Amino acid sequence: MNGFTKFLAGIFSLLLLLVTPLQASDLPDPDGKPADLSKPVKVFILMGQSNMLGAGKVNGEKDGTLEYAVHKENLYPFLIDDSGNWTERKDVRNVFVMGSGGPDSKPRVRKNEFMTIKGGKIGPEIGIGHHLGNLYEQPVLILKSCIGNRSLGWDLLPPGSKSFEFDAKDKQTKEMKTWTYAGYKQSPNRWEKGTTPKKIGWYAGMQYDGDIARAKQVLENLNDYYPGAESYEVVGFFWWQGDKDRYDPGHTSRYETNLVNLVNALRKDFNAPEAKFVCATLGQTKKGSQSPDGRILDAMFALENYPELKGDTATVYSHPLSLGGASNSHYGGNAKTYMNVGLGMGEAMVDLLK
Repeated sequence: MNGFTKFLAGIFSLLLLLVTPLQASDLPDPDGKPADLSKPVKVFILMGQSNMLGAGKVNGEKDGTLEYAVHKENLYPFLIDDSGNWTERKDVRNVFVMGSGGPDSKPRVRKNEFMTIKGGKIGPEIGIGHHLGNLYEQPVLILKSCIGNRSLGWDLLPPGSKSFEFDAKDKQTKEMKTWTYAGYKQSPNRWEKGTTPKKIGWYAGMQYDGDIARAKQVLENLNDYYPGAESYEVVGFFWWQGDKDRYDPGHTSRYETNLVNLVNALRKDFNAPEAKFVCATLGQTKKGSQSPDGRILDAMFALENYPELKGDTATVYSHPLSLGGASNSHYGGNAKTYMNVGLGMGEAMVDLLK
C-alpha cells in the first residue's frame, strides 16, 4: 500500500468513526433490570446465511476484534460497565438455533442467554438487541434461526415463489440453454426445458421450512428460552443474505420477486400480518454496481416500491458500515462490521416501529 492509498484509507476509517460509533455511543448503558414478564415478549426473527450467523471476532488485542474496538478505540461504550466487564441485558434474551435442512433436522441450540458478550464470535444480533431493548419496557427476544451457504432462490425459497424459465449456460458444456428453475417444494434446482426433472434429496425451500420450524419450536417452548415469560408477539423480521444468489444468474434475476414473497410468507407463517421487515445489503456492494450483487442490492431497495409493504420495510446500505472484505470472506471477521450493520438494522427497525 503506497502513501497516498494509506492516507485515503485513514480518511475513510476516520469517517466511519465519526458516523457510526459516535451515533452508537448515544445508546444508554443497560440498567441491568429485568423486564415485566407479565407483558407479552416482543419477538424478532433473524434469518439469512453466514453473514447473519456472524463471524465478528471478540477476543484479541488486534484491530478488528471487539475487545480492541471497545477497550482501545472506545467504541460501543454500552457494551462494558465502569469496571470494563461486558454488560448483560436482563430485558433482552438472545437465542440462536441452527440446523441443516427441513423440519425433521435436529436443531442445535447455539445461544440461549440474556444479551451479553462471550468469547467467540458475534453477528448483527448485538446491535439489534441493544436498540430494541432500549425501545421497549416489555421483554424482548432476539431469535436467530439460520445456517450458512444458503440461497434465497433455492434453499430458502419461500412459499409463493413459482417456477420460471431462464436462459443460462450449461455448467458442463458451456452452451446456452433454456432452464426451468424450481418453484417452492420442487426439485432439483433447475432442469433443461422440455426434460423430466429428476428429484434429489433436497427441494426448493427446504431450508426455509426448517428454519421456520426451528424458530416455532422455540416459541412453542417459550419458558425454556425466556424463563418466566407467559406469552409473545412476533413484531419484526431481520434478513442479511444474498451472497450465494449472486453466483447463479437465475437466482439473481428473481431476487426481488422472492424477497417480496419472503416477507409475505414470514408474516403468514408467524401469524404476524403487520410485522416489520429489515434487510441489509452485502457490505462490499456499492450502489450503482451492475454486478450480480449490485442487482441484488437494487432488489432489496425495491421493496419500498410495493404499496402493500410501504412503511413496513427498510433496507440498510451496509457498504459505508463495512470495514473491508466481502460477504464470502465474512468481512475478515471484523467485529466492527457486524456491530455497525447490526446497529444500522436495529435503528431501522426502531424507526419503522415508531
